[in-house]
Amino acid sequence: MKKIILLLSIFVINFCFAQKSILQSGPMVGYCEMKEAVIWLQTTKNATIKVDYSTTDNPSKVFHSENYTSSKEIGYTYHIILDQLQPGKKYNYTVFIDNKKIILPYETSFSSKKLWEWREDAPDFTVAFGSCMYINEPEVDRPGKPYGSGYTIFESIRKKNPDIMIWGGDNTYLRESDWDSKTGIYHRNTHSRSIKEIQPLLAKTQNFAIWDDHDYGPDNSDRSFYNKQITQKAFKDFWANKYYGMNPNQNEGVFSTFTWGDAQFFLIDGRFFRSPEARITGAKTMLGTTQFEWLIDALSASEASFKIVVIGGQILNTVLDSENYSHFPEEKEKLLQEITANKIKGIFFLSGDRHFAEMSMLPRNNSYPIYDWTVSPLTSGVASQKVLKEDNKYKVPGSAFVQHNFGTISFLGTQENRQMKLTLFDANGSELWNKTILKKELQ
Repeated sequence: MKKIILLLSIFVINFCFAQKSILQSGPMVGYCEMKEAVIWLQTTKNATIKVDYSTTDNPSKVFHSENYTSSKEIGYTYHIILDQLQPGKKYNYTVFIDNKKIILPYETSFSSKKLWEWREDAPDFTVAFGSCMYINEPEVDRPGKPYGSGYTIFESIRKKNPDIMIWGGDNTYLRESDWDSKTGIYHRNTHSRSIKEIQPLLAKTQNFAIWDDHDYGPDNSDRSFYNKQITQKAFKDFWANKYYGMNPNQNEGVFSTFTWGDAQFFLIDGRFFRSPEARITGAKTMLGTTQFEWLIDALSASEASFKIVVIGGQILNTVLDSENYSHFPEEKEKLLQEITANKIKGIFFLSGDRHFAEMSMLPRNNSYPIYDWTVSPLTSGVASQKVLKEDNKYKVPGSAFVQHNFGTISFLGTQENRQMKLTLFDANGSELWNKTILKKELQ
């Protein structure tokens, strides 16, 4: 009898392990609204997935998602919609694969958006931000010292308990072996998403993303990239933003917006519509007409106290780096003029790309200053120390750091004293720099 029990125990343990091994990566929390949220995950083969969830203040009342299946066509990814939420609640959730509960050694939770307007002050919350995540794969990486390192930075971010994580582009690095085929593109996204260090952060924090050249295509990619429809499809399959561009078919770029508390975030696509650097004729554009007009419309219509524009390349740096907005001087000037002419308050730019961190501040006559905070890199190689000598005339003294880093923005205080606290951390989570900007300073 003891032998039978032992064999049954071994069978159950092996079966549960097999179910967990089907889980390639995730679960990841995507967008969370008052009535709906999405949980993303990826498996190694097709399976039937469902998610159970309950509020932390009433765990006995369990809600269930629909059953979802996937296919190789979309990389065995799943976007599980949870549509029985109430505003302002924290939920714990559990993933089931083929009706078997998946036990994970870290917290799986999310919070629905709070209904606060007309009732109380905006809630305090924190957003984490980082860019440039390189995950090594020696078989196809370039020879020499590995370009990626310090993956424990994701544990440091998790320990800050952000409500939202915004991935600021170059969230994976397509290699020469990747960008010419769908197989390669989906392999790279799968490979980067699967490291163990990132899973606890994904599982309990809302995640939003933009892309830059390396998750869009080859280095310095522009609108001419021949596989951009495939990389855009992969971006949609591997992230869980609310939507992707304004085209009804969701196949023209990845720009979007979302709100949380009294902040609105504008996720900008600096690649899909970008004109080639080498082209002499025609108008020079980074955003393209459709996205540019949408952005000005959306900023003008927004009633948010803080309007955070998230984009891959730097906006304000005056040095002609190979990929910042200074290479598109007419469009850059037009953007700044539109902000002024439409009396748009609360603008703040958040950028990545450069493999070092710095703050730029543009003073304006008869208006508030505009900031551009660059936070980079997460795990990719860091820039040369020479960048510290760049003649960026808008650089905020003391804000530049050349090392692995991430940032947080905490939105704090009452309506009368609302503020953003910006903090830059090193890979271990130790503070490097901070700055507080009051709401009234952006009016």
